[in-house]
Amino acid sequence: MTVVIEEEIGSLPINVDPEIVSGTPVFDGTRVPVDALFNNLSAGVSLDDFLENFPSVSREQALAVLKFSHDTLQKLGLSS
Repeated sequence: MTVVIEEEIGSLPINVDPEIVSGTPVFDGTRVPVDALFNNLSAGVSLDDFLENFPSVSREQALAVLKFSHDTLQKLGLSS
């Protein structure tokens, strides 16, 4: 399962580069940390509002990260 998850991570629209936000995972083509999506959603901000606040992040990028998180938790038995 670890190999599958590693392959899926490689296909995500994220970038980890020590020259960009000190290596924090960011959405491809942006300087927006992936954590910003989760932090905003957990604070009650809607996906639409997040995308409006971070226009360099596409809906497709955000949905791909959310789908990966959901699918990974299900594979690990941590989500229903």
